[in-house]
Amino acid sequence: MKRLFSILAITCLMAIGTVNANATTLATTTATITTVTQSAEETTSEDLSFHQELKKRFIEGGPGFMGIVLLCLILGLAIAIERIIFLNLSTTNTKKLTQNVEDALASGGIEAAKEVCRNTKGPVASIFYQGLDRADEDIDAAEKAVVAYGGVQMGQLEKNVSWISLFIALAPMLGFMGTVIGMIQAFDKIEAAGDMQPSLVAGGIKVALLTTVFGLIVAIILQIFYNYIIAKIDSIVNDMEDASITLMDLLVRHKK
Repeated sequence: MKRLFSILAITCLMAIGTVNANATTLATTTATITTVTQSAEETTSEDLSFHQELKKRFIEGGPGFMGIVLLCLILGLAIAIERIIFLNLSTTNTKKLTQNVEDALASGGIEAAKEVCRNTKGPVASIFYQGLDRADEDIDAAEKAVVAYGGVQMGQLEKNVSWISLFIALAPMLGFMGTVIGMIQAFDKIEAAGDMQPSLVAGGIKVALLTTVFGLIVAIILQIFYNYIIAKIDSIVNDMEDASITLMDLLVRHKK
């Protein structure tokens, strides 16, 4: 009997140990799954935090002024992209065009050179065509035509660029106006509450300053595009001036 009780006691202890071990393993597995789930949720929240934060700040700044500043950004970027595409299409290999015109003048005369210009895109080719079209009169007439049409081409290159500069100046001004109006509203809330609570003042000032920050960001973005466009226009205008001088030299040599 004593041996039987001993065997039963040992069996009970082993069973209890097995249950405890299974419980510990289950708890460890549950904790691991919970940790992995929390990590996944944190990663997802980090991935979406930028867009959520941007949306939150935009709403806090007020849809009125923030919407107008956003409209300035959209219109400014649309005009800037259109100008960049136009200027890139207007860029011409001036040396190659000049060489082709010179060869055409030597082989086929004025009409052959005009045909080369007609088949070439860009303001330089258009200026060449106008100068060659007046070449039968005299050199002075050709030079006047080149200068006059050069001004026309420059106007086309600078078309709508002034709107970008307007949006650059307008965006921060609207932001400052939103800040001033937000400050006035904050002080109105303080007056209505009858007590200058730090949380009330800080909340109003934070919302007011968001419009200024957003306006400055819009101005910085548009300023980068504006400077690139101005540099591109200057480069094309310099090519036009050099090509005009070269064309006059070609016409003088052809007249001889």
